[in-house]
Amino acid sequence: MSTVALTGIARLVTHDPLHGEAHPAMPGAGCGLDDAWLVIESHRPGEGRVLAVGTGSAPPADRRVDVGGRAVIPGFVDSHTHLVFAGDRGEEFTARMAGAPYEAGGIARTIAATTAASDDELRAGLARRIAEARAGGTTTVEVKSGYGATPSQEARLLSLAREVTPHTTLLGAHVTPPGFPGGADAFVELVVGDVLDACAMLAGSVDVFCEVGAFDADQSRTVLEAGIAAGLVPRIHANQLSAGPGVQLGVELGCASADHCTHLSDADVEALAGSATVATLLPATDFSTRQPYPDGRRLVDAGATVALASNCNPGSSYTSSMPLVIALAVRDCHLTLDEALWAATAGGARSLGIAGAGTLSVGAAADLVVLDAPHPSHLAYRPGMPLVAATFVGGHQVSGDL
Repeated sequence: MSTVALTGIARLVTHDPLHGEAHPAMPGAGCGLDDAWLVIESHRPGEGRVLAVGTGSAPPADRRVDVGGRAVIPGFVDSHTHLVFAGDRGEEFTARMAGAPYEAGGIARTIAATTAASDDELRAGLARRIAEARAGGTTTVEVKSGYGATPSQEARLLSLAREVTPHTTLLGAHVTPPGFPGGADAFVELVVGDVLDACAMLAGSVDVFCEVGAFDADQSRTVLEAGIAAGLVPRIHANQLSAGPGVQLGVELGCASADHCTHLSDADVEALAGSATVATLLPATDFSTRQPYPDGRRLVDAGATVALASNCNPGSSYTSSMPLVIALAVRDCHLTLDEALWAATAGGARSLGIAGAGTLSVGAAADLVVLDAPHPSHLAYRPGMPLVAATFVGGHQVSGDL
């Protein structure tokens, strides 16, 4: 066993209710210690856990790292990404900024480019994006398929995703390929048949894009119920482009998360607040598509569990920056900084069902970020600045220079 003590921490965010006042919807939000230290205990590399936290003089340790008056926060848990893909849709983004509407059909371009790419090309792109995410403070990431559209291609994408994360999701029902014989109904039959058979052992979750232009409520139900029967945890892309049945369906089927949640009725908010389904907001998507932002304040005040994620993908949100997501959530989704930070860490962990993640309480995994700032408020106060000094996963520094 070895120990490392991080000292000289101006503000240590633990998300441990022992260190602050309780938040009704986000246990531990805003909780932490000033002028603090944290000790990591590790028996094997990459498996370090928080041994102790406190203020005053730090206890003895095998190694001491003075962070020089910086803040330390839990690592970001990015619970919604599409990181395995090839190609570029910059022209689509440029056209959208010039006034063209966002439509889901651009996904087909990425499917074509991804299908044409080799494993090595996809692996290299995935590695670059993971490195970018680590440099931005992300310690846990979920990765979806969805750019394959055939059993073998979807299985290939999930196999590559499993090389970088255990949190993989089958999004076979992302969009119906143009000209698919029989249309969406026939494609759903393929997804719940051969695609699910090829992919169930490679994924922990199943997802569906329930939206006009993608899949309707009946088709989405078919996909999710088949995934559940195969032992997968259900998730749903819901209410992104318009009001619709996605949130209600997600709550009914016990989905771990309903993602986007941009257009919600009072009944949708009430359903989320009365369920275990996490409302995952993706404000970088709304930034990139010029859609309305979801009303995070309304959800939190109702008592719903809220998470934040990047939705990193080449069409509607080509960023893995969780600091940007936090800044947008504070400014445009009307969350407080403490709530946004909790949603980007502990909230994402709730969505993925990872006990203890998103906190720095004693016994939690030592997944943490050293900010190049004295307080986490700088994440919203100084948007776009490189504020992550170092990222640690399991107590092992994976990015930055300390």
